[in-house]
Amino acid sequence: MGTVNAPPAEAGEVMWLRTGEGLPAAGRREAAILARRVGLSDKRAADLALAVTEAATNLQRHAVDGALALRVTAFDARSAVELLALDSGPGITDLGAALRDGSSTAGTLGVGLGAIRRLADRFAIHTLPGRGTALYAGFDADPAPGPGPDPAAEVGGLTRPISGETQCGDTWAVREEPLGSPHLLAMMCDGLGHGPLAARAADAARLAFRNSRATDPALVLADIHRGLKGTRGAALAVARIDVPTRRVSLCGVGNIATFVLGAESRQTLMSTPGIVGHNVSRTQTFTADLPPGSVLVMHSDGLNSRWQPDQFRGLTAQIPALIAAQLLWQAGTRRDDAGIVVVKVPS
Repeated sequence: MGTVNAPPAEAGEVMWLRTGEGLPAAGRREAAILARRVGLSDKRAADLALAVTEAATNLQRHAVDGALALRVTAFDARSAVELLALDSGPGITDLGAALRDGSSTAGTLGVGLGAIRRLADRFAIHTLPGRGTALYAGFDADPAPGPGPDPAAEVGGLTRPISGETQCGDTWAVREEPLGSPHLLAMMCDGLGHGPLAARAADAARLAFRNSRATDPALVLADIHRGLKGTRGAALAVARIDVPTRRVSLCGVGNIATFVLGAESRQTLMSTPGIVGHNVSRTQTFTADLPPGSVLVMHSDGLNSRWQPDQFRGLTAQIPALIAAQLLWQAGTRRDDAGIVVVKVPS
């Protein structure tokens, strides 16, 4: 069994840029700032700028509605800049043709995708004809090391603040427990309300999650409950993924949606009523299997939980970061903070 591979370890700042006339220039400007922050070489910074330009141009020309998301993450102990391009249509009917360098599929989001794939250290794309496309590209600060052990688990997540705010009250985090073992603890938190006070509660939850030495989800949640005293409080759930047995245990309080998502199935793990940091009475822990090909999805009520697997054909085969991005974009609401974390145990 390999070691847990969980990049990034927790939610960080995400720069969201909506479609508009100045999107390519704005995207290049923000990408340059992040490239300097992580120490990308001049060549790799130029590659990132080209990828951002191509993605932004696609969104402007072809998307009904869309956005770029840029962030710094840690991947296998390396810093990286990640680019997400998300849109609401029209989707790509011939993805193979669109991914050929220099190709364009008329009327679809298809210009420059081959170039982005060639330039990026990691690339993934998922398209829903008639509904939209999600693209992921990662650019590492350092050369990739030689092949290592296969990861036992992969994690990805994404947050987006309510329209008009820059700080997000939703957050997520993961950690191995015990350190170096093939067991993973994951947290999804929705600080009450939105804006700076909700973000303060989210930051406190992330800190308490990191500092907790407990391994049982209910005990970790109890530590976070104590850490949120004096804040607005939060809806919050903690999951423990036992990688060797492919089992998940979840303890949640408040409106956090948790699912085991298969290609054609969705099993719900329940949370109990309450507010972490204020009134948590009796908690319950629920367990489920993680069959091969399935993923664990945890998200706040900033995403509509009525989405179904058949609306996202082929999504569970993608990397967790892309799964999280596509679900957030397609099911998220701009009237609330939105956050999601996805855990995948390879078959």
